[in-house]
Amino acid sequence: MDGGGTVDTQARAQDRATADGMPLTGEPLALELVNTTFVRGGVRGVLVDALRTPEDLGGWLAARAPLFGEPLRPALARATVTGAQVARFRELRQALRDLAAALVAGERPADAPVALLNSSARLAVSWPEFEPGSGGPARTVTRWSEPDPLLVALGEVAAAGVALLAGEESGQVRACPAPGCILYFVKSHGRREWCTVGCGNRVRVARHSRRLKGDPA
Repeated sequence: MDGGGTVDTQARAQDRATADGMPLTGEPLALELVNTTFVRGGVRGVLVDALRTPEDLGGWLAARAPLFGEPLRPALARATVTGAQVARFRELRQALRDLAAALVAGERPADAPVALLNSSARLAVSWPEFEPGSGGPARTVTRWSEPDPLLVALGEVAAAGVALLAGEESGQVRACPAPGCILYFVKSHGRREWCTVGCGNRVRVARHSRRLKGDPA
């Protein structure tokens, strides 16, 4: 493990989330990565980055193993995460967030995040081969152009992002409208307005409080 896994004791003591402490899960893989930054506590809350260390990224990948290609999962389970890989995932996260924001706003995406997403997606290139020396019926194995399984996983996240943001579901991508929330979700049914029930309840409580005070807003 490289030096990227070292964080100071003050940073460790800050309010933070573990990989299993995400406020929103169950979204497409690309949004799962985007949502590793979130605000805890609403409008006056604390910005949390849940991918700050190799341990964070390792936990996040392990918790979402079923979202990755089946041939990649065993290699991911054996891989050691480094600080350099954390930096690559954080860089992709920002590009995906920028592209999701442009999509929701109906704006043309900037060139830089598009280029980063495209180059990252190429890391997932794979092909089947006959397994050499296998006895009995021929068996196949999957090979990747990128030897690092963590970067292959990065490529799968990026490819999933391309499929989501340019595919049939792109029109259902939403930024949560709750004040203070920065999460993204896919509008999975017609009545869904918020990323989580918690955000919806917080908005309703705020509205009720304003009505009691005579504020029509």
